[in-house]
Amino acid sequence: MPSLADPLTGGKLQLKNRIVMPPMANDFSDETGAVNDRHLDHYRARAGAGVGLMIVEHSYINPNGKMTTRQLGIHDDSLIPGLRRLADTIREAGARSAIQLTHAGANTSSGVCGCQPLAPSDVAMPGREEAPRPMTLQDIADLKEDYRAAARRARDAGFDSIEIHGAHGFLLCEFVSPHTNRRNDEYGGGMEGRIRLPLEVIATVRDEVGPDYPLLYRFGASDFLEDGLDLEEARKIAPRLVAAGVDILDISGGLCGSRPQGLADIQGFFVPLAASIKSVVDVPVIGVGGITEAVAANSFIEAGKVDLVAVGRALLKNPDWAREALAELAG
Repeated sequence: MPSLADPLTGGKLQLKNRIVMPPMANDFSDETGAVNDRHLDHYRARAGAGVGLMIVEHSYINPNGKMTTRQLGIHDDSLIPGLRRLADTIREAGARSAIQLTHAGANTSSGVCGCQPLAPSDVAMPGREEAPRPMTLQDIADLKEDYRAAARRARDAGFDSIEIHGAHGFLLCEFVSPHTNRRNDEYGGGMEGRIRLPLEVIATVRDEVGPDYPLLYRFGASDFLEDGLDLEEARKIAPRLVAAGVDILDISGGLCGSRPQGLADIQGFFVPLAASIKSVVDVPVIGVGGITEAVAANSFIEAGKVDLVAVGRALLKNPDWAREALAELAG
């Protein structure tokens, strides 16, 4: 029976234990999106304290998909040297790395991205008022090439893997959700149309990095909205993501974001989603959601609900969480 301390191989990614630091935005960059010493110090401290896999915070692939002014970027070749320093820092500290590629879609504002936000349809994100511009087919073609270029930069910078962000109301999540996708072309309508762009993005990234480079996908497996994506449909989508080239599925929420109302006080609040998805795929699955206790994290793995556990805010609060958790479990 595996435990939190046991190694794991996901695709070609070999991890020393099952502890994952999920992508959490720090807004340490300046307006160029460049890596600086604050990034290096932040990730070094946690990588050096026993985390198995560190997923670097969401990094925008094009300025039109930038969510915040000081977000980390991966949209330009000039950023590669700084990103290489970050990947090297994590590796030298003893952890494996992924970097999350993102486009915010309607989850940004014109004041940040400098244009009308892009989205599948002219439906504002829950909690936002600015109406986005529906993407044209040329916009979609350009977006796939943005992902390709960002994937090349991630690989060239030396990250061990890439995570594509398809959760928390970001653009790919917006395409999958029937709440935000009202298109009537090949990228909308039923499930096949709504998942077309995520599948094409995965295929594009896989084509760029080759068959052996580890690829993760953060999948928002429920919107927790009456007219949004639900778990029943997500269970049909997950195997398609894997077939398109995903090695590890990182299961979170969809349009509801990372801390849905009414669930945020439950330890492992997205683990039931992850466990349900795990039952229909043959790749490792990451569970997440307010996990702060070593015993709870270990129990999710021992029970076979997930293969890896992502610990976010507890690691922000205490960089030594992983070391202390493993020592506690070792008795």
